Amino acid sequence: MVEINTRIFGKIAIEEEKIIRFESGILGFPQLKDFTLIYNAEKGNDSGIKWLQSIQEPAFAMPVMNPELAMPGYTPRFDRELLAPLGGNLDADNILMLVTVTVPKDITKTTVNLRAPIIISTDNRKAVQLICDDEEYSIKYAIYDTLMATNA
Repeated sequence: MVEINTRIFGKIAIEEEKIIRFESGILGFPQLKDFTLIYNAEKGNDSGIKWLQSIQEPAFAMPVMNPELAMPGYTPRFDRELLAPLGGNLDADNILMLVTVTVPKDITKTTVNLRAPIIISTDNRKAVQLICDDEEYSIKYAIYDTLMATNA
């Protein structure tokens, strides 16, 4: 069990089996490798937003969400070799795909980055953040109206 005093959630205890490992870190923060997912349902708010909370840097947490909530049918294309760090079984049932959420002061301008999904193996909790070659997907895809329409 690891305890950290986070900026957003205060003091939290994280079970070892809930730690997600990014061997290469995440984009822009290669030094941050260990994270946990905090679900708003655990905090009494069951929205579509989850938080990727750093273990090494308790002040760092970023909102993430299932890309299907923002864009139904989201199927990014990337070289399967990029998933090699995840190891193990990579069937759709064994991976969790998330995208980062940016919430500016004007929340109606909230966006997700569909070009750089985070993929987590639910078998071994290893993760990677990929950059898709697919120019169809934006790094600033507006989601406020979609979230309001679905009450996410």
